[in-house]
Amino acid sequence: MTETTSSIQVALYVTCLVDVMRPSVGFAAIKLLQNAGCDVIVPKQQTCCGQPGYNSGDEVAAKALAQQVIETFESYDYVVAPSGSCAGMIKDHYPKLFSKDAEWHSRALALAKNTHELTSFLVDELGVQTLDAHFEGSVCYHDSCAGLRELNVKAQPRQLLSSVKGLSLQEMKGEEECCGFGGLFCVKYSDISNTMVSRKLDNIERSGADTLLAGDLGCLLNMAGKMTREGSTVKARHVAEVLAGMTDLPAIGEGEG
Repeated sequence: MTETTSSIQVALYVTCLVDVMRPSVGFAAIKLLQNAGCDVIVPKQQTCCGQPGYNSGDEVAAKALAQQVIETFESYDYVVAPSGSCAGMIKDHYPKLFSKDAEWHSRALALAKNTHELTSFLVDELGVQTLDAHFEGSVCYHDSCAGLRELNVKAQPRQLLSSVKGLSLQEMKGEEECCGFGGLFCVKYSDISNTMVSRKLDNIERSGADTLLAGDLGCLLNMAGKMTREGSTVKARHVAEVLAGMTDLPAIGEGEG
C-alpha cells in the first residue's frame, strides 16, 4: 500500500447511520486512513449534516445543523466521510444553502474544498493504489446517487477493490441506477421506492455475486432489507469493511427479518 511520508490531519465525519446502525464502518475508515499515514481525529461535537431537513424544505433546521458542522470541522486539514451522501451534502449543498449569507457562504466553501468521500480521498488525494487486504468471494458494486453524481465517485472504489486478494468483481446491470432509498423519498413514495429496489435486487441476483458492496450505508440498509425479506443469500457490506479487512461481523441485515 502506498503511504504518505508525513502525517496528514484528517477529521472523520462518521455520519448518523454509521454511528447508530453500523459503527464498524467508522472503525474501518479509521484503519484505512491511519494505514495511509493520516492522523485521524473524530470530533465529539459532530452531528447530523442536515440533509433530511434540507431535502424536506426545512432550511432553518438544515442551516442550524450545517453551521454546527462547519464550526466543528473547519479547522482541520481534511474532512473525510464514508458516505457519498453526507460528503455530497457538505461539499455540494452547503454553499448553496448559505448562498445569501456572505460570511457563512465563505466558510461553507472552505469546508467544501476540504471535504471528501473516503475512497475518493484515498485514491485522488493520497494516491493510494493498492491495499493489503483479503476477501474470498465475488462482489458487485452499487454506485450511490450522491457519490456518483455529486462527487464523481465510481472508479476509485473499484481501483481499491481490484487489489484485494481473493476478490472477484462482477459488475451488475444498472449499477448506476438508484436503489430507491433517497432518504425521505422511500417514505413519501414507498410504492415507487419498492419497485426501484425490487429491480435493483433482480440485477444483484443476476450478477452472480455473493456480496453486495456500496459506499453509502443508507443504500445498503435499503437493499439489505429487501434482500432479507425476499430470502436472498447475497450479503451486503460497506466497501470500507472489505477494504480494511474487517469482515468478521455479520453482514448488514444478516439474521434480521
